[in-house]
Amino acid sequence: MRPNAQRAVNVLRDLIAFDTVSRNSNLALIDYVSGYLSTIGVDCEIIRDDTGAKANLFATVGGPAGVPGIVLSGHTDVVPVEGQDWSSDPFTLTERDGKLFGRGTCDMKGFIAICLAMAPAIARADLKRPIHFAFSYDEEVGCRGVAGMIEKIAGRAPLPRACIVGEPTSMRAVTAHKGIRAFETAITGRESHSSNTEFGVSAVMAASRLIEFLRGILAEMKARGDETGRFDPPYTSLNIGMIGGGTAVNIIPNHCRMVWEYRPLPQADEDEIIARFEAFSREVEAEMRARYGGASIVTTQISRAPALLRRENSPAEELVRALTGQNDTLTAAYVTEAGLFQQADIPTVVCGPGSIDQAHRPDEFIELSQMDAGTEFIEKLVAALSA
Repeated sequence: MRPNAQRAVNVLRDLIAFDTVSRNSNLALIDYVSGYLSTIGVDCEIIRDDTGAKANLFATVGGPAGVPGIVLSGHTDVVPVEGQDWSSDPFTLTERDGKLFGRGTCDMKGFIAICLAMAPAIARADLKRPIHFAFSYDEEVGCRGVAGMIEKIAGRAPLPRACIVGEPTSMRAVTAHKGIRAFETAITGRESHSSNTEFGVSAVMAASRLIEFLRGILAEMKARGDETGRFDPPYTSLNIGMIGGGTAVNIIPNHCRMVWEYRPLPQADEDEIIARFEAFSREVEAEMRARYGGASIVTTQISRAPALLRRENSPAEELVRALTGQNDTLTAAYVTEAGLFQQADIPTVVCGPGSIDQAHRPDEFIELSQMDAGTEFIEKLVAALSA
């Protein structure tokens, strides 16, 4: 294993110990990163959220000022471990059989650890372009944190030449991925004894109509397919993730809540499904109000991240291809902050160590060979920017 990769494993051990599940603060980890970088003379910009409990970190390591640089982007939050059967403590890095186990090892503290382990070498190098670290919060709940940091980056001159999002791709270049729109729909009806169906207005029955409507849209999306032939599944997908309502079998329920999402293809109109859903909701709501004036259907967007589209002659794609030696590129069904960087006119590619197949699962791991491959990638980036 490369010496820098071994250092990255040591840094990863520290990062995994921070319980940065999205519901928690990430400030302890951000303080750790800031302190680590300060030892090599790198100043960090800490961008806090409105509550002050979470923060993004942006840092420039090496290179001349006023020259478009390369952004290395990663998120500091991880998904929960409750209800999962782990073989070891998820917040203690555990090595066995050539793998490093722990929550966030592949998604995506492994990449951040590699960046930090390489920071001293980056700072010493004679870079012709700077390298920027952009580490964000709340990616796992809809890329909520990174938007404010991107706004600040985009407001400065010059714009970065390229951004590499280090989500796990097994060090393959992902040049396009789907977007995501997630919503909560709250339905209010009128409670009544279950025998008095003419008086009660069932929120759950209304929800069933909305679900059936969404099922029909999903069937339509499958029929439309993916004209590029590059995505799996090959259509805009849709899922109802949670639903709840009612209190007893003999009470007509006055409330129901459903949480749902869809993942539009990059070329799709991302507003189409929600617009159609809202129009149908108004029809159902009008029927409910004809029987009870207090009935309502309210849908609130809880997260949004745009798709990443492949751009011809993208400096980010050209750079990653040169560093990996690969001629082909991939697409992904999952979502990253890459689409947000792209919307800010920053060419972006997703490429990082580890396999997405291990993300969000019990006994999440990253292979030592992937830590080595990710380190080699950044070493090559430093060499390329120093040439």
